[in-house]
Amino acid sequence: MQKTTLDNCIRIVTEFIPYVRSATVGFWLKVGSQDEADEQLGISHMLEHMMFKGTASRSARELAETIDATGGQLNAYTEKEYTCYYGKVPDEHFSLLIDVLGDMLLNSVFPEQELEKEKGVVLEEIRMYEDSPEDLVHEGLTQSLLKPHPASRGILGTKETVRCLRREDLLAYYARHYVPANLVISVVGNVEHGQVVDCVGRYFSDWKGQQPPKHSNSQPWGRGRYLKIKDTEQAHICLGVPGLSRKDEDKYALHVLDTALGGGMSSRLFQNLREERGLVYSTFSYHTCYEEVGTMAVYAGTSPRNTKQVIRLIREECLRVVREGLRPEELMRAKEQLKGGLLLDLESMDTRMSRLALAELYNERLLTPQELIAKIDAVSLEDVQRVAHRLFAEKPFSLAVVGPIPRGELLEEAAFETA
Repeated sequence: MQKTTLDNCIRIVTEFIPYVRSATVGFWLKVGSQDEADEQLGISHMLEHMMFKGTASRSARELAETIDATGGQLNAYTEKEYTCYYGKVPDEHFSLLIDVLGDMLLNSVFPEQELEKEKGVVLEEIRMYEDSPEDLVHEGLTQSLLKPHPASRGILGTKETVRCLRREDLLAYYARHYVPANLVISVVGNVEHGQVVDCVGRYFSDWKGQQPPKHSNSQPWGRGRYLKIKDTEQAHICLGVPGLSRKDEDKYALHVLDTALGGGMSSRLFQNLREERGLVYSTFSYHTCYEEVGTMAVYAGTSPRNTKQVIRLIREECLRVVREGLRPEELMRAKEQLKGGLLLDLESMDTRMSRLALAELYNERLLTPQELIAKIDAVSLEDVQRVAHRLFAEKPFSLAVVGPIPRGELLEEAAFETA
């Protein structure tokens, strides 16, 4: 990995891979839904959409046609803490991709009529999300766990806030957050570092901007439950606790715990809830580590009549790790699963590009694959049990359920007692 910081504070990170014929490029801005004002929820996501609606020199159609003509791809997504614009092209078209992404970033015009049309698109996206019980239950749990921290906010915004967004709101938000010091450019593929720096310098050396706003997001976590009555065949359940931040060194033990608990067909939850009892089709655990906060959660979909039983079994399985820890063979299997997944992921240029960018975006040292494997190998049985105690015994569980469950039928003690 090589890194260069331009005079205007744009950071460029690259990995030269000469045996591929592609260039994968990401423009990463450290701004997302947690940076939004309450009355402008969804503005980060809307701004991302509007970046594809034309620049001073290219129409929206021309932006798409330019990259399509190379056989490449162009896309973007918004997260809670960052926004990413990315593309992949044959290596010979690398400079063209930088040109297009740079044109979008520096010269987008946000046409008023396109904004009104795009509001309709985003409103349909929100409706699609509201029709998905799995999406609703995950977001409901996140809100229950993280409120009032800004990471609890949904990325799409609400129908009300999206309808009220104006072009001048987008321009002001862009001016405040889309600044050189907030940008990381990550490139992986058959392009040498010097080529990348020269190309980026030609397009961006004159770009100036103020320093990005400072974050002060540390607030107490909320807890509670989220219940949405919905006419579905299954009850969709999420049970969780506040997790760990990206900075927490216990995150490697958390990876192992998560994998053993609900990370695959051999995991405890899958074996208990599906294979032994036949209560679910889908169940898994997952964790999310943000800059300041995190979540650890378990999902299961079951018949409404089994809701209380499944909640109880999930909670019992989590607390069993607190009391008994993992068996040595479980620890070994979870470690090997994590290491194998890591090595397979590195065959993806998108994954490599994202790894470079996220380490730089969060001012972290990029660990080599060998260092990551060593971190996983160093996790002991005692480490996993200690982290399980830290998560499940010291913090109350929060609960989210979406489905045909009458209010008052969920047992309070099934979700909220600690060990």
